[in-house]
Amino acid sequence: MQQLTLGWTLICLIVIGLAASLTAWAASAPIPALAIGAVTGKAPIDRPGWKLVWSDEFDVPGLPDPKKWTYEEGKVRNGEAQYYTKARPENCRIEGGMLILEARKEPFTGARGSGDYTSASIETKGLGSWQYGRLEMRAKLPQGLGVWPAFWTLGVKDGWPACGEIDIMEFVGHTPDKVHGTLHWKAAGKHASKGGSLTVSKPWEDFHVYAVEWSADRIDFFYDDTKYNSVALEQADDNGANAFRQPHYIKLNLALGGSWGGKIDDAVLPRKFIVDYVRVYQRTGVP
Repeated sequence: MQQLTLGWTLICLIVIGLAASLTAWAASAPIPALAIGAVTGKAPIDRPGWKLVWSDEFDVPGLPDPKKWTYEEGKVRNGEAQYYTKARPENCRIEGGMLILEARKEPFTGARGSGDYTSASIETKGLGSWQYGRLEMRAKLPQGLGVWPAFWTLGVKDGWPACGEIDIMEFVGHTPDKVHGTLHWKAAGKHASKGGSLTVSKPWEDFHVYAVEWSADRIDFFYDDTKYNSVALEQADDNGANAFRQPHYIKLNLALGGSWGGKIDDAVLPRKFIVDYVRVYQRTGVP
């Protein structure tokens, strides 16, 4: 009987030791970066005075929802270095409840040319557009020389800049302490713009909300709860037309280099633009 008791005691000690070891391992194991803020940004609801009319919470793994997003492909604008790929998970995917736009240093040849870098640009063109409202994104930005993530819109009519452009959020790695919000349009036959920036501390270290509140008379720009820029729409009046009094569609992209991104530090790549959600609200009682 004494030997049996000693045997059970030994077994219990072994089990307790294994449990303690597993607990210590679990505590020390790294938490995946995508888990940061993955829950707090979910469950879209109406805001006071605003009704949610469209959103993508990026909660289904794989490629973005083809009913909401389409792709740009190739080298598109601004002398940027990346080739935007189409439906390529290495550059654009949903995982852990987040949209990942990933810029990579790699040779690539596609249907519209080739390049030494790849990335992704998605848009709601032809699938969703809105006139006025609150457009917001919760995201964690990439950092490093050459990165240029953006959340922006274009008008559905006319070519650029007559269509109008709302840069809800732009960030360039060579100016790591600022986020930017800007409008572009055409006036008197020429490109015109009006913008502002906010000095922030390390916006790439955590998730933040980037938004505009767009009404018939102005567009206000927000970083979390801070309004840092406001542009009156009358400034964009052009012979009876106004690029910001028409529907716009949404774009999300991660560029490298180009006219504003500047020199690329290959050592920082790959880099990820991590988006928790994109939501569109319209004011209650306003069409």
